[in-house]
Amino acid sequence: MKTILHKAEDRGFANHGWLQANHSFSFAGFYNPEKTNFGVLRVLNDDIIAPKMGFGTHPHDNMEIITIPLSGVLKHKDNMANNWIPVLPGEVQVMSAGTGVQHSEINGSETEYLSLFQIWIFPDKQNVKPRYDQKAFDANNRKNKLQVLVTSMENDHENSLKVHQDVVLSRIDLDANQNFEYQLKSKNQGVYVMNISGAFNIQDHLLEGRDALGIFDIESFKVETNENSELLFIEVPMM
Repeated sequence: MKTILHKAEDRGFANHGWLQANHSFSFAGFYNPEKTNFGVLRVLNDDIIAPKMGFGTHPHDNMEIITIPLSGVLKHKDNMANNWIPVLPGEVQVMSAGTGVQHSEINGSETEYLSLFQIWIFPDKQNVKPRYDQKAFDANNRKNKLQVLVTSMENDHENSLKVHQDVVLSRIDLDANQNFEYQLKSKNQGVYVMNISGAFNIQDHLLEGRDALGIFDIESFKVETNENSELLFIEVPMM
């Protein structure tokens, strides 16, 4: 097994006043040649956005973009006829930028801050037709068990959102003093484990709030929780 530990305090950080942004990988003004990607996972931004503020209209192409609101309300607008659609905690949004898309994202609340993860994944197909989707996931269905959020277009998992890449995004909320074994699809895959909250151990690595661990060249690994913990698994081809 090979591992790459990313401590929360070692992430790139940008304070734009209206935006507090933490970058797990090189992004915008943050560049670290050892943190350019994890397999096909290119971006994992942990953003806090002030009330009524957000990102104006901007373009993307040939990227699979996944947004996971953690608290607050996100509103999304794009040139695919989606006009300020709310995306709430418990929901996940996916967008295939493909041949090109223009979109805007704002904090839809006038009083509350918005906290979210934005994830960019290199696609396995270039210049596809742009597409948008979102789905609500019941938190009760990830209590001490894995809840699959996003899979490949070719995967027959019925309840997940789809992207153009052989990935599996999933969440689990584990009680304290629990053991959970994560099984990878194949040894060509790796898993980037983000600690949303809590504290747990993976192979002698203690991960506390917003620490992350990249794991690859292994078939499975065990998570052991020290306290109630929320985990995000991003399983990707290692290119």
